[in-house]
Amino acid sequence: MTRILIAGGYGQLGQALASCHKRLKPATRDKHTTDLDQLASQSPLTASTQALQLIPLSHQELDITHDTSIARALDHYQADIVINAAAYTAVDKAESEPETAHLINGKAPGLLAAACAERDIGLVHVSTDYVFDGSAEQPYLEDAPTHPLSVYGQSKLAGEQAALAALPSAVILRTSRVFSQFGNNFLKTMLRLGQERSELSIVRDQIGGPSYAPHIAQVLLALAEKLVESQQKTNEPVAPCGIYHFAGQPDVSWYGFAQEIFARALRLGLLAQIPSLTAIPASQYSTPARRPAQSGLSQTKLDALFGSANIERDWHLGIEKSLLSLKGSR
Repeated sequence: MTRILIAGGYGQLGQALASCHKRLKPATRDKHTTDLDQLASQSPLTASTQALQLIPLSHQELDITHDTSIARALDHYQADIVINAAAYTAVDKAESEPETAHLINGKAPGLLAAACAERDIGLVHVSTDYVFDGSAEQPYLEDAPTHPLSVYGQSKLAGEQAALAALPSAVILRTSRVFSQFGNNFLKTMLRLGQERSELSIVRDQIGGPSYAPHIAQVLLALAEKLVESQQKTNEPVAPCGIYHFAGQPDVSWYGFAQEIFARALRLGLLAQIPSLTAIPASQYSTPARRPAQSGLSQTKLDALFGSANIERDWHLGIEKSLLSLKGSR
């Protein structure tokens, strides 16, 4: 049985990974393990019936900034694949905490990759569209030149480079604007502000693809499955390696995304009324960290690997599912 260890297992992406699949039967599960052996029936990305075990670990159980913690976790759980969803994600706070951001996002992925290389373990590492400066007129290709504008983006780029240097077969998945019913994110912030305020100003000239965390999770697991197949040399698989892009579609401004959140929240009864929305340029919304104006991601490599029709990308559906989940938890 293939064991997939999740660093950052209780963050937004870690919870999304667990939410995609049913749990083990009570007689066979432990506190760390989720059964993924029917992955194919839940995601169009995978058709394998091979049994997989998802092992989410907290920061206390796996601290990716420390060699000893990494070694202990990898050896104890005998992982076949590691998905690194652990990250420092406070984009603005990183400007005042560059050392911490670079330790977690920049150095730690290299430590994790090196430990995986020593043990012949596959690695899938999550990165960001913020490695780009947003000056391109078209969505960024996977091999497009990088030029991060912020400490956060710089630290994530350093992490990509460190991981690939230590483990050239590592897979990097860049994604953008992650949202869901889990953790802290733009959708949940808009829902809270919509309940608290009658007027909101939202940026209209930063464009990108909002990505529903469970959609990202499906892609991460499919990439992990491909790595397993390549390790076992079954069915003459094409091994994924290097950098891939995944983002929700279509690209949209923060303002346009917020409009859709509020419209659906009103219809579902999560809001009594929609606040008055004003579209503003980013120049009128000062933040410590600069953000790219256009960070759309071209997904040609992912489409070639899995087929475009097999990848769920519609963020409208993600909004609906997130809001329904939040409504059900009230």
